[in-house]
Amino acid sequence: MTNNDNNRYSQQNIDEIAGHFRAILELLGEDPDREGLLKTPQRAARALLYNTYGYEQNAAQIIHSAIFAHPGSEMVVVKDMEFYSLCEHHVLPFFGTISVGYIPDGKIVGLSKIARIVNTFSRRLQVQERLTSQVCDLLTQELSSLGVIVYCRAQHLCMKMRGVEKQNSSTVTIQYSGAFKDIALRNEFLAMIGE
Repeated sequence: MTNNDNNRYSQQNIDEIAGHFRAILELLGEDPDREGLLKTPQRAARALLYNTYGYEQNAAQIIHSAIFAHPGSEMVVVKDMEFYSLCEHHVLPFFGTISVGYIPDGKIVGLSKIARIVNTFSRRLQVQERLTSQVCDLLTQELSSLGVIVYCRAQHLCMKMRGVEKQNSSTVTIQYSGAFKDIALRNEFLAMIGE
């Protein structure tokens, strides 16, 4: 938690966001005073704050809190980390999994820290392409490695429940650096994660 967390979750902040949700309900033609909606603006405010907690986190600090010397390992892979995010275009959820691989160059990072940076970047208003590159770029810049690769597969409710309504669609993005420019190494990573 940062110092901003206290302000972020203050009752004043929650009440202000809830007021906007109440106005939205009225504009939709709903009665925000009916039984089922009485507490909805407050609940929605808290949910939105939680679902965007990534703005309050520093991904570089997370990585630097657990870097260790290690002389070996050809490749380290953390696969199928689930994530949940909100599309910045429609504020509708998109969700899926991210797999990360890197080749250590004398140092490794605690595995849970990789999952935490995925959460940090996904818990913001986001697009999948940027999420994938932010995870890759951060690990490339902050971790001593010979290369990093990030593979993301996601489903977008903005494509499933509105617009083109393609319920079986999924989107894949991939970003890599360093040694992973070698297609044989990329293929080895993809085989390791079952793609």
